[in-house]
Amino acid sequence: MIRADARSQLTARDLQLAILLLSRGSVERRRELERRLTLEGPDALLDSPELAERLLAVRTLLVPSDTLFFYVVVRHRLRAAGVDDRDLADYVASMLLVFGQRDRAWRVDWNDDQTHHYLVDILADIDATSGERRFKVLAHLGNYALWLAGIFPDYIAARQLRRGGPDVSYYDSLGSRGFGLASDHVLADTYGLETIFRTASDHFQALRGALNAVSDRVFFPQHVSPARLDRQVGPPPLS
Repeated sequence: MIRADARSQLTARDLQLAILLLSRGSVERRRELERRLTLEGPDALLDSPELAERLLAVRTLLVPSDTLFFYVVVRHRLRAAGVDDRDLADYVASMLLVFGQRDRAWRVDWNDDQTHHYLVDILADIDATSGERRFKVLAHLGNYALWLAGIFPDYIAARQLRRGGPDVSYYDSLGSRGFGLASDHVLADTYGLETIFRTASDHFQALRGALNAVSDRVFFPQHVSPARLDRQVGPPPLS
């Protein structure tokens, strides 16, 4: 089960790299940031508006960890989209980290033998299961819709053009539904995910748009398509 635990995985090295990037060689600024970290904790440091761009621009041997990179970039984009929720950013970053491993995006859980390549398969699984697995499948519907529509919007647009597949609104609708039903499940509170899933359901389109910006800038920076041009007419790209 994916948890909102990206921040808890950050190390002292991650925070020192953040301080180094924000201080830009200034000893005085570095001392100020270190004092702030001691007094206020890491959140204020990680929320620094310029940190995301400096992580994106790193060209040294001090490569940021995947956890630091994805949490800060996701948090930055969600705030730009008007969703100022650290726990939600934590969860979305964790989902990206987990789904990026092998075939995990196609599975409800690591040890689940069944794979799903289409949202309709997940819907069928929801109808066929119960108990804890039903909760996990509901969450997976939200996660997988967000993963596909957030990171691979151009693939969705191309499929729609070539084969008459559903547009991104289909993913928005089912993703929001999955998170909403998962938030209502009795196990959501047990896992500490009730509020996160409810917020994800209520703001799914903003979440997806934030990940579109991450995808355009980080994963597929060289790709050009009509769908991307249409997206960039809306909210400003990651900067």
